[in-house]
Amino acid sequence: MEQRYSGVFRDRQGGLTHLGRVVRDAWVFGLLPETQDGAGWRADQLQALYEQVYAEWDKYGHLPSRLPDDLRARYLRIHGEAVVLARAQGWNPELGEDD
Repeated sequence: MEQRYSGVFRDRQGGLTHLGRVVRDAWVFGLLPETQDGAGWRADQLQALYEQVYAEWDKYGHLPSRLPDDLRARYLRIHGEAVVLARAQGWNPELGEDD
């Protein structure tokens, strides 16, 4: 059976995973509406989204500080909300000995 992505809203660590970040960055760049969290997506769909997100980041040197003001504000809001949610769910940004 093919594995499917649980979606940002059900992802571990409050969605602060690699796939969660790809989906959130897709929201930042307007590639997906914020209501679409990737739930049920196959690996090939996520790979295609990753490639689109990568191409968008490439325009700005992959640095949030180089985003235009409107995108930077959206980035800060979306990712800031994700950190608040993840902390509320017990996420700890400190690396452990196994990380």
